[in-house]
Amino acid sequence: MAKIDPAEVVEAVQAIAAWIRDPQGEAEPTRMELARAVRLSARMLAQESPGHSVEVRVPPFVAVQCVEGPRHTRGTPPNVVECTPLAWLQLATGIADLETLPDVSVSGTRAQEISHSLPVVRLST
Repeated sequence: MAKIDPAEVVEAVQAIAAWIRDPQGEAEPTRMELARAVRLSARMLAQESPGHSVEVRVPPFVAVQCVEGPRHTRGTPPNVVECTPLAWLQLATGIADLETLPDVSVSGTRAQEISHSLPVVRLST
């Protein structure tokens, strides 16, 4: 996989920052804008916290493996964080954390470890 440019991640997330902050009050981004921000930020997490112990899933856009430790090779991974695109972007930007978001499923003893690598990008004010 190609190295992710942090500036590209910031650009993609900033393009939909108003919606990430206020999804009820702002127009939803296009599918293409949303997919770009989700994919780049998740891949940035995997780049910054390499490994195969935790799988982060943001259907329908991306799934990445991260966090150093035992490699998972078959079936459902033991450590999974799965969330909606909005929940992921709120985690990735530091607006919310794993404990406060209702649209996040965390399973496995090591899944919480992604918190050490969040936020991936901070939103400018």
